Amino acid sequence: MFSKILIANRGEIAVRIIKTCRRMGIATVVVYSEADADSMAVEMADETVFIGPAPAAQSYLVADKIIAACRETGAEAIHPGFGFLSENAGFAKRCADEGIVFIGPNPHAIEAMGDKIQSKLFAVKAGVSVVPGHVGEIDDTAHAIRISEEIGYPVMIKASAGGGGKGIRVAWNTKDVEEGFPAVKAEAKASFGDDRIFIEKFIESPRHIEIQVLGDKHGHVVHLFERECSIQRRNQKVIEEAPSPLLDEKTRAAMGEQAVRLAQAVNYDSAGTVEFVAGQDKSFFFLEMNTRLQVEHPVTELITGLDLVEQMIRCAYGEKLAFSQTDLKIDGWAIESRIYAEDPYRGFLPSIGRLVRYDPPAEGNIGKIKVRNDAGVREGDEISMFYDPMISKLSTWAKTRTEAVDAMGTALEDFHIEGLGQNIPFLSSVMDQERFRSGKLSTNYIKDEFPEGFSGTPPTAFQRDLMAAVACAMHRVMTRRAAPELMRDDWVVIENGERRLVRVTNGAALSVEFLGEGRTLSLTDIAWRPGKPVFKGVLDGRAFAAQVEPAAEGFRIRHRAATAHVLVLTPRTAELHEKLPPKKAADTSKMVLSPMPGLVVTLDVAVGQQVRAGEAVAVIEAMKMQNIIRAERDGVVKAVNAAAGDSVAADEVLVEFA
Repeated sequence: MFSKILIANRGEIAVRIIKTCRRMGIATVVVYSEADADSMAVEMADETVFIGPAPAAQSYLVADKIIAACRETGAEAIHPGFGFLSENAGFAKRCADEGIVFIGPNPHAIEAMGDKIQSKLFAVKAGVSVVPGHVGEIDDTAHAIRISEEIGYPVMIKASAGGGGKGIRVAWNTKDVEEGFPAVKAEAKASFGDDRIFIEKFIESPRHIEIQVLGDKHGHVVHLFERECSIQRRNQKVIEEAPSPLLDEKTRAAMGEQAVRLAQAVNYDSAGTVEFVAGQDKSFFFLEMNTRLQVEHPVTELITGLDLVEQMIRCAYGEKLAFSQTDLKIDGWAIESRIYAEDPYRGFLPSIGRLVRYDPPAEGNIGKIKVRNDAGVREGDEISMFYDPMISKLSTWAKTRTEAVDAMGTALEDFHIEGLGQNIPFLSSVMDQERFRSGKLSTNYIKDEFPEGFSGTPPTAFQRDLMAAVACAMHRVMTRRAAPELMRDDWVVIENGERRLVRVTNGAALSVEFLGEGRTLSLTDIAWRPGKPVFKGVLDGRAFAAQVEPAAEGFRIRHRAATAHVLVLTPRTAELHEKLPPKKAADTSKMVLSPMPGLVVTLDVAVGQQVRAGEAVAVIEAMKMQNIIRAERDGVVKAVNAAAGDSVAADEVLVEFA
């Protein structure tokens, strides 16, 4: 077995690989950029090598620097993780030429399958059904428009070397192609160093189902069943699960057989994923093959009991697979939620910054469920604008899908992050939705269920009671500490403007009686003290965790996706509170604000220019994604406050209208 492996990656996947190497007794080397100098991966690795500035094109994508780091440290093999150089056939060949083992598939397999254009041609020759489209390079925007019109809208514009949701746009008309084609080329060039584009038919209301394959260097290939990855936003997977609630045994076997046949055709000898687009009728078409480890591999590991990183290392070393297809069985159900540094309340825009607080749920076997959190960050770390915005991947396992979903909901409750926007409330709302719980999924799910964007969910009856009880408990503790002479039992709770009369008394538990409603609730097992951002307890026998913080008045409380501003007042104070005038929001209707921190790529208007609502005003790049900023109203430009190349903060004024 290898004695030392270099990890040519960063963040959570670098940490993930280190953990397996430690268990196998293999020393690790991590390369790092300026932005990652104090990262968790750097702290955990046995050796580290600095490889340059933060932009990936100057560090993690520079093959010469990776090879030099191997030479310097004596590493025998390179694990590329995912992204960066993981699907670069030239890099795999370079490793072979240098006598370094590439922990991934052979260069021929990467060339045949890793290139999205060539993989389509290869799949057709192999007799695999593919999505209709233009399989070939595209010259320019005009050419892209002609192709799109021939295929018929809607179409998908995709980077040939793409992955991770980068370099993809859906075009519904000619205007979308005019804007989307150059944007995809720019993203592809920046993220992958390859701006080749292809276009295919976009199948409406599809499901995204992928088959995990694993091959060794002795001709053996197996599949490790499927993952359902239909919950996506901007073509970026958000929630994955294994197995898929759509498939029956017959369809699962057919997809698995086709994936194995395709892998065998290129002598595939590592972990890889064959992706399919599936109809609700269980029809399926080959989409692409990812010749690398997938971000969502933990759910496959949870239902099979295998360590895919370990299997990749063993296959690269030349060992035979220790199992056959008949040895593999699906055990239980697993769900993965990707925790992103993005603000769901502001259109899921990137939200870079420091993790002021980072407190994930406990991991391991908890009763009949398992909780796993793959992360590459710690409290105090910074989420950089230069890389993917993922904070961690939270996974849960249970014997049934319903139990796994319930376990995920509970784990998300227990996950606390401060310092930047994050999508935990959104993920919680999906876990509670009847449609998701029923397994009726499609890649349009988020667009269908949240057509106006995400603004949280209204509190259920239980959540209204929970928030009132939590506010009363916190108010009681703080009053006893600050002014015990003001302690009393009867209060008015105002929750998002709604008044409720309550009586709060202490006994073996905190008793919260809703006067006039004829109900009394018992709050027990309270775990909270002033300053603590998570309130845990049991309300009438149901355990919960709520995110809490003091507001200008009262408390701001979030339980899952429901948030409320809750006041606990004396009856007289409540009367006076009603007479306060509402606070007016600042008027920003004549301004175009940057919705996120990032880099200005272009600023497309000038002083005196007439702008119509919906027109592109600027392009802001953040976390490798280019975001088109549009005017929300008609107007004449009065001032332009930024230029291409400037770094801007969230809510910074880009353009002012007269």
